[in-house]
Amino acid sequence: MSRPKSERPRPTTVLSHLGVMVLVAVVLGVVVSGLAIPFAGVLGFATRSTAETMDNLPKELDEVALPQTTTILDSDGKVIASVFKKSQNRTNVTLDQVSPMMVNALLAIEDYRFYQHGALDLKGTLRALATNVGAGGVVQGGSTITQQLVKQTLLAQAKTKEEREAVTDDTYARKLNELRYAIALENKQSKDWILERYLNTVYFGDGSYGIQAAAQHYFSVDAKKLNLNQSAILAGLVQNPSAFDPTDHPERTLTRRDVVLDRMAGLSVIPQARADKAKAKKLQLNVSTTRNGCVGSDAAFFCSYVLEYLKQDESLGKTEAERWKVISEGGLTIRTSVDLDDQRAADVAVRNNVRPTDLAIGALAMVEPGTGAVKALAQSRPMGNKEGETYLNYTVPSQYGDSNGFQAGSTFKAFTLAQAIEDGIPLNRTYPSPNSATMSYSDYANCKGAPSYGSGTFPIGNSVESGGVENLYTGTRNSINTFFLNLEKDTGVCKPYELAKSMGVDLTCPEHDSCEGISAERIPFFTLGVADVSPLEMAEAYATFAARGEHCEARPVSSIADANGKVLKKYKPRCSQVMSESTADAVNDILRGVIEGGFASAQALGQPAAGKTGTTGGGGVSPSVWFVGYTPNMATASMIAGANKYGTPIGLDGLTINGVTVTASGSGLAAPMWGDAMKVIAKRLPDENFVYPSGVPGAGSTTVYIPPPPSSNNGGNNNGGGNNGGGNGNGNGGRGR
Repeated sequence: MSRPKSERPRPTTVLSHLGVMVLVAVVLGVVVSGLAIPFAGVLGFATRSTAETMDNLPKELDEVALPQTTTILDSDGKVIASVFKKSQNRTNVTLDQVSPMMVNALLAIEDYRFYQHGALDLKGTLRALATNVGAGGVVQGGSTITQQLVKQTLLAQAKTKEEREAVTDDTYARKLNELRYAIALENKQSKDWILERYLNTVYFGDGSYGIQAAAQHYFSVDAKKLNLNQSAILAGLVQNPSAFDPTDHPERTLTRRDVVLDRMAGLSVIPQARADKAKAKKLQLNVSTTRNGCVGSDAAFFCSYVLEYLKQDESLGKTEAERWKVISEGGLTIRTSVDLDDQRAADVAVRNNVRPTDLAIGALAMVEPGTGAVKALAQSRPMGNKEGETYLNYTVPSQYGDSNGFQAGSTFKAFTLAQAIEDGIPLNRTYPSPNSATMSYSDYANCKGAPSYGSGTFPIGNSVESGGVENLYTGTRNSINTFFLNLEKDTGVCKPYELAKSMGVDLTCPEHDSCEGISAERIPFFTLGVADVSPLEMAEAYATFAARGEHCEARPVSSIADANGKVLKKYKPRCSQVMSESTADAVNDILRGVIEGGFASAQALGQPAAGKTGTTGGGGVSPSVWFVGYTPNMATASMIAGANKYGTPIGLDGLTINGVTVTASGSGLAAPMWGDAMKVIAKRLPDENFVYPSGVPGAGSTTVYIPPPPSSNNGGNNNGGGNNGGGNGNGNGGRGR
């Protein structure tokens, strides 16, 4: 049985090649997989094959790494999901991390002379034959643990059906080949190494590979804490995991457990009285199911985002297939940025505002300013394929979740506002802001070298009554469409568009990366939010304002460690200053007014916060509504979008959402969902303040008192030309509130 390492004998002599083959022939003639086989057939096979087989002894086994379960943790180290190859749940442990009782139970029933014999145990094989014949069935195995390990390893390495059949085929050739591997393995590795590898390789049923996964699954304990009853049950499973599965066949399991206990007593591993006492007990299972993947996780869509994010990390492999193999089989520990307290607040907020079966999607994304750490992702349709469920991740960009996103409406006005301030436009400069107007495409500058927008015209109206003249404070806080289209004449379309991209918004270029043409997004309507985006992109972008102009890429992963706990990679913040601190300070000062007395005043947090509403569409059809708000230390984007069960956008107006027939507005739908989450989170956030933009011209001018300049066009490089047809003629994309 198990002995101190210093006392464990190691075979020092390998039988001669001819002697091995003769012995193999004898043994194979007696028993192959517990079945009697005529000796004459073995002799005939040996005569034909011995010469060529001798030349190949020993044969080295390719000791590839065993597939192991990857664990995904939250920011505090709590497990949120596990990922493993198909149904192969495995976590490797060292031999000293396994209960001695478990080791003894396994050796007793499978190979009690393991530390005394070499690759082949003739005595044990003949003993097993006699025992099995007397019992009328297979009670004890004839193969050594080393031989079993060889078979399990070859089976794990088999890639095709034919290869798997070859590994399990009851032929003389297969047994000889297996023995050759076993001899080589015994010469190369210590007995402890072989036993440890075996304990981590063998299948214990119900998807549990290796002793640690089995201990966790059946008894919810670590392998080191397995008691006698538990050890005997698991040791008995090895012979036939399906037949003795305690979750399906408890009576068979008890019978098999008792066989193991009697065997342990017969070998004086334990007293017979202790065996009898253990046999009187029930199974005492405490089954824990380890889910494979993100379904059922406390942060399911965040988990999905993590996996897709890592699949695109080229440091993990050259191809996506290679990267997924590392993720799903490498036994990694992935530490993420998610905060489960924030996640719960986001989940509750979404659940209380949009039901899973509503013809709408509610989604929230939270990003930490200054680090890009993604703290929570929540959406109203849970992960799954039942009614009201989906596998589409509406919270993230399309490359991570397969959703194309939704138009963000007036939340895009912040990009034009920031660019105007960056260009030096005073905060108190006024622009004509009539309640309706006809705009000319020729007044808007495209990027340098790109085609002009043409000479056509388009009508535009406001959803909020305007005083006719607005400055940067009032035009933004009241979300006046005509104000922003006039402001955009000064900034041009190109620079706000590029600023939004630098802040994390995934905008398209018409010709790959050149952006030399005209796209459906980089048009005069850009400021009204006609681009399809995700909540995560908008949270990342607005976090840039909170961080005083420093943009940090959204980042769901903090570090990855290998199966031995060695850190392979740390995912540090990737940040850059994309606008001056004073510009961001000015934007924050302006957007504070949306919460402090503006459209979203009902969502005040009791600490400094800023934000912007967004309502898309017009004419009674609004596909989506938004509110993107932030404190100095947390940015959250809230979106509710009309969508049928397939995710196709539909109008929100007149839909029944959470039991109420709605009229779409960012302040009336998306902002309350934002507030439900942020009012909970704000209690834990540091009470910080924004920096007042004292050095920015016009700071604090919240009332209009400067007459409009003679011309509202103060610097765009307008090229003239034909109408590109990019808009729909009614200002679709931003309705203000």
